[in-house]
Amino acid sequence: MEKIVIIPTYNEKENISSIIKAIFDLNQDFHILVIDDGSPDGTALIVKDLQSTYQGMLFLEERRGKLGLGTAYIHGFKWAIRKGYQFVFEMDADFSHNPKDLQRLYEACKSGGADVAIGSRYVKGGGTVNWPWDRIALSKGGSLYTRMITWMPVKDTTAGFVCYRKEVLEAINLDGIRFLGYAFQIEMKFASWKLGFTIKEVPIIFEDRKYGVSKMHKGIVKEGILGVLKLRWESLFKDYHSRMKNVEGEEAAA
Repeated sequence: MEKIVIIPTYNEKENISSIIKAIFDLNQDFHILVIDDGSPDGTALIVKDLQSTYQGMLFLEERRGKLGLGTAYIHGFKWAIRKGYQFVFEMDADFSHNPKDLQRLYEACKSGGADVAIGSRYVKGGGTVNWPWDRIALSKGGSLYTRMITWMPVKDTTAGFVCYRKEVLEAINLDGIRFLGYAFQIEMKFASWKLGFTIKEVPIIFEDRKYGVSKMHKGIVKEGILGVLKLRWESLFKDYHSRMKNVEGEEAAA
């Protein structure tokens, strides 16, 4: 019981059974936690039906209503810490992240010296497939903007395909993470970096979803733009390090 893949879902009935099967077919001892935000299309019911097939390996947490990507992952991180998982992964349900790359992220953290391994589109060997030009421009522009404002040494700052060592999630004050959407991924990387953890980027090919609808909207983009400025401001003029450090986690480990 070492590796858990967290997959947040909202209306992913076309993808969820296939992505679950693809991960388990790797035969690399990954467990899966699906966090469903009350999908009206029956996504959670599909997961429940599969739990008997993957007993003790597939888990489901259901939440009422669409509460946001960030809160779904925070919920999942806390669940994984309580259950004792050593390596915790973030992953989309729509196959934009290739399940075969999970093992590469794991190896980067297990034996490659990383505390946080990012599946990166923007390092050598990485890239995108079938992504519209406006999304590419938004993503690349957002990452460049974030690096310029925060000085964080990460090229794919908005990446949602990540492996965290348990120690990273225990060290971060997860209740202090403020952003729900686009900026959530940035803030998690920023907090990890500010707390001194080693971040490595692993090249991946990101492929646009074939089924379902993208969750991107203008409000998420606005949160990202303003959120980055706020992160930089707080890190300069407030004790961001102290706010984001999980003191209770340190006391529990002592």
